[in-house]
Amino acid sequence: MNRHIGSLTPRYFTELYASDPDPWRFATSPYEHAKYDATLASLPRATYAQALEIGCSIGVLTRRLASRCTSLLSVDVAESALDAARERCADLPHVRFAQGAVPAHWPEGRFDLIVLSEVVYYLGRDDIAALVGHLRTALNPGGDLVLVHWTGDTHYPLSGDEAAEAVIALGADSLAIRHQGRTPLYRLDVLRAVGSVAAP
Repeated sequence: MNRHIGSLTPRYFTELYASDPDPWRFATSPYEHAKYDATLASLPRATYAQALEIGCSIGVLTRRLASRCTSLLSVDVAESALDAARERCADLPHVRFAQGAVPAHWPEGRFDLIVLSEVVYYLGRDDIAALVGHLRTALNPGGDLVLVHWTGDTHYPLSGDEAAEAVIALGADSLAIRHQGRTPLYRLDVLRAVGSVAAP
């Protein structure tokens, strides 16, 4: 399978959602629902004061993640997906949404939890390095980073394993592995920010 060279562009996602409002069947897929169960079960804390979700799509995981957060900021590149996410979470005042493509448009603030579910393999290696730089300053010491990636063949710049291992290797000086899990279809990695982190 031929892979994209470099990070996927915002246009790729905008066109994808224009052709299908739920292209990965987040709302209906048993695989996705089981993966969300595992994601929530992997969170080391019962509640997080400040959380950030990158790549929230139509907000299915967002709604479930919100039950574990006092404040949740969810970001996506596609405005149509964000419209659906806002509607799905309209009754949750502690959830905010923002549009932007990471790592170039990284949100301000410091967080106790950052979730990157099915995101990093859309990025080229240079952008992953920039992403890890943001993670160093955005995660509070002791904060948790959750990575979830499908491990099958894709046309994305990296495989799920390559994406997760890139973050782990580049962040080795500030992100310690806390938990790693694997199923036949996806891997789940939980890392913890260690030491003091400079303010952004």
